[in-house]
Amino acid sequence: MFKGVMFDFSGTLLRIESTEEWLGAVLAAAGISLTDEEFAHRVQRLTEYGALPGGSAPRHLPRRLEAMWHERDLSADQHRLAYTALAREAGLPELAQALYERHMTPAAWRPYPDTEPTLRELRRRGFPAVVVSNIGWDLRPVFRAHGLDDLVDAYLLSFELGAQKPDPAIFRAACDRLGLAPADVLMVGDNRIADGGAQDIGCTLHFVDHLPVDQRPCGLAPVLRLLQSS
Repeated sequence: MFKGVMFDFSGTLLRIESTEEWLGAVLAAAGISLTDEEFAHRVQRLTEYGALPGGSAPRHLPRRLEAMWHERDLSADQHRLAYTALAREAGLPELAQALYERHMTPAAWRPYPDTEPTLRELRRRGFPAVVVSNIGWDLRPVFRAHGLDDLVDAYLLSFELGAQKPDPAIFRAACDRLGLAPADVLMVGDNRIADGGAQDIGCTLHFVDHLPVDQRPCGLAPVLRLLQSS
Protein backbone atom coordinates (compact mmCIF):
# COMPACT_ATOMS: atom_id res chain seq x y z
CA MET A 1 0.00 0.00 0.00
CA PHE A 2 1.46 3.36 -1.02
CA LYS A 3 1.87 5.95 1.70
CA GLY A 4 3.78 8.70 -0.14
CA VAL A 5 4.81 9.95 -3.58
CA MET A 6 8.05 11.15 -5.15
CA PHE A 7 7.71 13.38 -8.21
CA ASP A 8 10.25 14.40 -10.81
CA PHE A 9 10.20 18.12 -11.67
CA SER A 10 10.85 18.94 -15.33
CA GLY A 11 8.52 17.20 -17.74
CA THR A 12 6.49 15.72 -14.89
CA LEU A 13 5.05 18.55 -12.78
CA LEU A 14 6.18 21.57 -14.81
CA ARG A 15 7.52 22.14 -18.32
CA ILE A 16 10.10 24.63 -19.53
CA GLU A 17 9.03 27.14 -22.18
CA SER A 18 9.85 26.42 -25.82
CA THR A 19 13.23 27.34 -27.26
CA GLU A 20 11.50 30.02 -29.33
CA GLU A 21 9.94 31.60 -26.24
CA TRP A 22 13.19 31.30 -24.28
CA LEU A 23 15.33 32.98 -26.89
CA GLY A 24 12.65 35.55 -27.68
CA ALA A 25 12.41 36.63 -24.04
CA VAL A 26 16.17 37.10 -23.75
CA LEU A 27 16.42 39.02 -27.02
CA ALA A 28 13.54 41.28 -25.98
CA ALA A 29 15.15 42.00 -22.61
CA ALA A 30 18.43 42.84 -24.34
CA GLY A 31 16.71 45.02 -26.97
CA ILE A 32 18.05 42.88 -29.81
CA SER A 33 16.09 42.51 -33.04
CA LEU A 34 16.63 39.68 -35.52
CA THR A 35 15.10 38.87 -38.85
CA ASP A 36 12.80 35.87 -38.93
CA GLU A 37 15.49 33.91 -40.72
CA GLU A 38 18.17 34.82 -38.17
CA PHE A 39 15.86 33.97 -35.29
CA ALA A 40 14.93 30.58 -36.77
CA HIS A 41 18.59 29.77 -37.35
CA ARG A 42 19.51 30.51 -33.74
CA VAL A 43 16.60 28.46 -32.44
CA GLN A 44 17.75 25.57 -34.60
CA ARG A 45 21.31 25.83 -33.29
CA LEU A 46 20.23 26.04 -29.65
CA THR A 47 18.05 22.99 -30.16
CA GLU A 48 20.82 21.05 -31.89
CA TYR A 49 23.17 21.65 -28.98
CA GLY A 50 20.55 21.05 -26.29
CA ALA A 51 21.32 24.42 -24.72
CA LEU A 52 17.92 24.88 -23.05
CA PRO A 53 17.97 23.32 -19.54
CA GLY A 54 14.90 21.16 -19.17
CA GLY A 55 14.57 20.90 -22.93
CA SER A 56 15.74 18.19 -25.29
CA ALA A 57 19.18 16.60 -24.94
CA PRO A 58 21.96 17.67 -27.30
CA ARG A 59 21.86 16.18 -30.76
CA HIS A 60 25.46 17.23 -31.18
CA LEU A 61 27.72 17.14 -28.14
CA PRO A 62 31.40 18.05 -28.59
CA ARG A 63 33.64 15.39 -27.07
CA ARG A 64 35.36 17.90 -24.78
CA LEU A 65 31.99 18.64 -23.15
CA GLU A 66 30.89 15.04 -22.63
CA ALA A 67 32.13 14.66 -19.05
CA MET A 68 30.75 18.06 -18.09
CA TRP A 69 27.37 17.18 -19.60
CA HIS A 70 27.02 13.84 -17.83
CA GLU A 71 27.90 15.35 -14.43
CA ARG A 72 26.13 18.67 -14.90
CA ASP A 73 23.57 18.14 -12.15
CA LEU A 74 26.05 17.44 -9.35
CA SER A 75 26.69 21.10 -8.52
CA ALA A 76 25.46 24.59 -9.34
CA ASP A 77 28.78 25.51 -10.96
CA GLN A 78 28.84 22.41 -13.17
CA HIS A 79 25.27 23.00 -14.29
CA ARG A 80 25.91 26.60 -15.28
CA LEU A 81 29.21 25.77 -16.98
CA ALA A 82 27.65 22.95 -19.00
CA TYR A 83 24.69 24.90 -20.32
CA THR A 84 26.50 28.16 -20.99
CA ALA A 85 29.14 26.14 -22.86
CA LEU A 86 26.40 24.63 -25.03
CA ALA A 87 24.94 28.07 -25.75
CA ARG A 88 28.37 29.25 -26.84
CA GLU A 89 28.79 26.19 -29.05
CA ALA A 90 25.44 27.08 -30.60
CA GLY A 91 26.89 30.45 -31.62
CA LEU A 92 25.45 32.74 -28.94
CA PRO A 93 28.41 33.51 -26.65
CA GLU A 94 27.18 37.02 -25.88
CA LEU A 95 23.82 35.69 -24.65
CA ALA A 96 24.97 32.53 -22.87
CA GLN A 97 24.68 33.92 -19.34
CA ALA A 98 21.39 35.72 -20.00
CA LEU A 99 19.89 32.56 -21.49
CA TYR A 100 20.96 30.59 -18.43
CA GLU A 101 19.49 33.16 -16.05
CA ARG A 102 16.20 33.21 -17.94
CA HIS A 103 15.59 29.48 -17.56
CA MET A 104 15.68 29.78 -13.76
CA THR A 105 12.85 32.32 -13.62
CA PRO A 106 9.30 31.27 -12.74
CA ALA A 107 8.09 32.84 -15.99
CA ALA A 108 10.06 30.23 -17.95
CA TRP A 109 8.11 27.34 -16.39
CA ARG A 110 4.49 26.29 -16.69
CA PRO A 111 2.74 23.74 -14.49
CA TYR A 112 0.84 20.99 -16.25
CA PRO A 113 -2.93 21.58 -15.94
CA ASP A 114 -3.38 18.78 -13.40
CA THR A 115 -0.28 19.45 -11.30
CA GLU A 116 -1.93 21.68 -8.71
CA PRO A 117 -5.16 19.63 -8.46
CA THR A 118 -3.17 16.41 -8.08
CA LEU A 119 -0.88 17.78 -5.37
CA ARG A 120 -3.83 19.34 -3.59
CA GLU A 121 -5.74 16.07 -3.63
CA LEU A 122 -2.71 14.22 -2.25
CA ARG A 123 -2.55 16.73 0.59
CA ARG A 124 -6.29 16.29 1.26
CA ARG A 125 -5.89 12.52 1.41
CA GLY A 126 -2.87 12.73 3.69
CA PHE A 127 -0.23 11.48 1.25
CA PRO A 128 3.09 13.33 1.62
CA ALA A 129 4.76 14.39 -1.65
CA VAL A 130 8.39 15.23 -2.36
CA VAL A 131 10.13 16.50 -5.49
CA VAL A 132 13.25 14.62 -6.60
CA SER A 133 15.11 16.45 -9.34
CA ASN A 134 18.37 16.37 -11.26
CA ILE A 135 19.03 20.09 -11.31
CA GLY A 136 21.74 22.67 -10.69
CA TRP A 137 19.71 25.44 -9.01
CA ASP A 138 17.07 26.00 -6.36
CA LEU A 139 13.65 25.41 -7.92
CA ARG A 140 11.71 26.30 -4.76
CA PRO A 141 11.03 29.90 -5.96
CA VAL A 142 9.43 28.46 -9.10
CA PHE A 143 7.05 26.38 -7.00
CA ARG A 144 6.29 29.34 -4.74
CA ALA A 145 5.53 31.61 -7.71
CA HIS A 146 3.10 29.09 -9.14
CA GLY A 147 1.34 28.49 -5.81
CA LEU A 148 2.64 24.93 -5.43
CA ASP A 149 5.21 25.16 -2.63
CA ASP A 150 2.72 24.60 0.19
CA LEU A 151 1.72 21.32 -1.47
CA VAL A 152 5.25 19.87 -1.47
CA ASP A 153 6.70 18.42 1.73
CA ALA A 154 10.36 18.42 0.70
CA TYR A 155 12.75 18.90 -2.22
CA LEU A 156 15.60 16.49 -2.94
CA LEU A 157 17.81 18.31 -5.44
CA SER A 158 20.86 16.69 -6.99
CA PHE A 159 23.09 19.75 -6.72
CA GLU A 160 22.40 19.98 -2.99
CA LEU A 161 22.93 16.28 -2.35
CA GLY A 162 25.87 15.70 -4.68
CA ALA A 163 24.05 12.71 -6.18
CA GLN A 164 21.98 12.58 -9.34
CA LYS A 165 19.37 10.15 -10.59
CA PRO A 166 19.53 7.21 -11.25
CA ASP A 167 21.91 6.96 -8.27
CA PRO A 168 19.94 5.08 -5.59
CA ALA A 169 21.31 7.52 -2.98
CA ILE A 170 18.99 10.33 -4.04
CA PHE A 171 15.93 8.07 -3.85
CA ARG A 172 16.96 6.69 -0.47
CA ALA A 173 17.33 10.25 0.79
CA ALA A 174 13.83 11.02 -0.46
CA CYS A 175 12.34 7.98 1.26
CA ASP A 176 14.15 8.93 4.45
CA ARG A 177 12.70 12.42 4.20
CA LEU A 178 9.25 10.91 3.80
CA GLY A 179 9.92 8.57 6.71
CA LEU A 180 8.75 5.66 4.59
CA ALA A 181 10.13 2.38 3.30
CA PRO A 182 10.76 2.37 -0.48
CA ALA A 183 8.06 -0.27 -0.97
CA ASP A 184 5.53 2.25 0.36
CA VAL A 185 6.53 5.01 -2.09
CA LEU A 186 5.39 5.66 -5.65
CA MET A 187 7.90 7.39 -7.97
CA VAL A 188 6.37 9.48 -10.76
CA GLY A 189 8.64 10.70 -13.56
CA ASP A 190 9.15 11.01 -17.29
CA ASN A 191 12.65 9.59 -17.76
CA ARG A 192 12.85 5.81 -17.72
CA ILE A 193 16.58 5.79 -17.06
CA ALA A 194 16.96 8.57 -14.49
CA ASP A 195 13.65 8.09 -12.67
CA GLY A 196 13.84 4.34 -13.16
CA GLY A 197 16.61 4.23 -10.58
CA ALA A 198 13.96 4.36 -7.86
CA GLN A 199 13.03 0.79 -8.73
CA ASP A 200 16.49 -0.36 -7.65
CA ILE A 201 15.64 0.42 -4.03
CA GLY A 202 12.15 -1.08 -4.21
CA CYS A 203 9.88 1.81 -5.22
CA THR A 204 7.05 1.35 -7.69
CA LEU A 205 7.31 3.47 -10.85
CA HIS A 206 4.76 5.39 -12.88
CA PHE A 207 5.85 7.24 -16.01
CA VAL A 208 4.23 10.23 -17.68
CA ASP A 209 4.90 11.62 -21.15
CA HIS A 210 7.21 14.65 -21.41
CA LEU A 211 4.89 16.67 -23.65
CA PRO A 212 4.10 20.38 -24.03
CA VAL A 213 1.69 21.61 -21.38
CA ASP A 214 -1.23 22.03 -23.76
CA GLN A 215 -0.82 18.46 -25.02
CA ARG A 216 -0.99 16.73 -21.63
CA PRO A 217 -4.04 17.94 -19.69
CA CYS A 218 -4.45 14.90 -17.44
CA GLY A 219 -1.21 12.93 -17.44
CA LEU A 220 -1.13 12.73 -13.65
CA ALA A 221 -4.65 11.32 -13.28
CA PRO A 222 -3.41 7.70 -13.00
CA VAL A 223 -1.40 8.64 -9.89
CA LEU A 224 -4.52 9.19 -7.83
CA ARG A 225 -6.06 5.98 -9.14
CA LEU A 226 -2.92 4.03 -8.22
CA LEU A 227 -2.98 5.42 -4.70
CA GLN A 228 -6.66 4.65 -4.32
CA SER A 229 -6.28 1.05 -5.47
CA SER A 230 -3.12 0.28 -3.48
